[in-house]
Amino acid sequence: MSILFRSGIVALGVLLAGCATRTPPAPPPVSAPAPPAAPVPAPPPEPVIANAKAAGVRLAAPALADPVQAARALGAFRISCPALIRRNDASGLTVAADWLPLCAEAASVDPAAAADFFRDRFDWVVVGAGEAFATGYYEPEIRGSRVAAPGYAVPIYRTPPDLVRCTRADGGTGRGRIDETGQCVYYFTRAEIEDGALSGRGLEIAYAADPVELFFLHIQGSGRLLLPDGGVMRIGYDNQNGREYVAIGKLLRDRGVLAPGAATMKGIVEWIRANPTEGAALMRENMSYIFFKELIGPGPLGALAVPVTPRGTVAADPNFVPLGAPVFLDVDRAEADGLWVAQDTGGAIKGANRFDTFWGAGADAEATAGGMSAAGRAMILLPKGAAARAQPLR
Repeated sequence: MSILFRSGIVALGVLLAGCATRTPPAPPPVSAPAPPAAPVPAPPPEPVIANAKAAGVRLAAPALADPVQAARALGAFRISCPALIRRNDASGLTVAADWLPLCAEAASVDPAAAADFFRDRFDWVVVGAGEAFATGYYEPEIRGSRVAAPGYAVPIYRTPPDLVRCTRADGGTGRGRIDETGQCVYYFTRAEIEDGALSGRGLEIAYAADPVELFFLHIQGSGRLLLPDGGVMRIGYDNQNGREYVAIGKLLRDRGVLAPGAATMKGIVEWIRANPTEGAALMRENMSYIFFKELIGPGPLGALAVPVTPRGTVAADPNFVPLGAPVFLDVDRAEADGLWVAQDTGGAIKGANRFDTFWGAGADAEATAGGMSAAGRAMILLPKGAAARAQPLR
């Protein structure tokens, strides 16, 4: 046996012996599972401020009112007084009897002295922080017909008799309908109504030529139909389907479709016209649907069931402003500055110091209202002594 072969055997034996006697490495230690993290408590919900009394008020110095605007506000205040002196004030700031002396006095005030009347005979108060935001609305004029005819096919509905207030199975209460099983359910959405949910029931009071024009009339709440024979039919808000109002301009901004400065009514309409399929779908995202009635006589009518005043009426949240009360706006749009009267409400006008200024009818009113976005502060005018009963501002 050669030394080489023997050496190989020895070497192989040593290698095998090594393999047979080597201790395998110990497995890594198993860590005990970490204890579950303690749950992070959810932050407490923001307190809901129910009305102006809960928000708190403080007295403010009266502002100098323009005489022309003050005279216009005096006229609006006089019109509002019959409703104001019998209305339950949801804001918690006044009771109907507070307004009786002011309404009696207003009837004999010379319009030339209106600014002095508002300055001297009211408590001027700030609700909450007083930081105001104001938009605008107007009375649209759109093409329409009393009867269905070629070119006039978009129905304008009166309030359906099955639109009722009821309590749903989930406990929610509001506008709805009773379904085939006898249960209270949500009322039809805009899309469902446009798809024919109310067809064939004789609810049409007129027909519009253009669904886009009618959509924006729904948002404004009242308008004028320009009839084929040259006549005019005035229609006004009568009811709403109880579904959520969605501001389509905000949707377009949030989705980056329109820049913030371009999301005016004019810009929104232009986008819908340029994108008819997407525009039709966008309008349906606003599930709210308005039902109308024909207005005979002066109008349109506001939430007090009295005619609203161009450049004199604001829509406000009645939980934060007594409906019928004067309001002074000091904002960064000069045309919206000054005295107004809270004669109306709106589906999107919610919370303290949120207002919607009314500009009347016509092209100028449409342009002003459609581009109105004003920030500043607001003061509410209350009967003398009423502010002392309200909760002091914390």
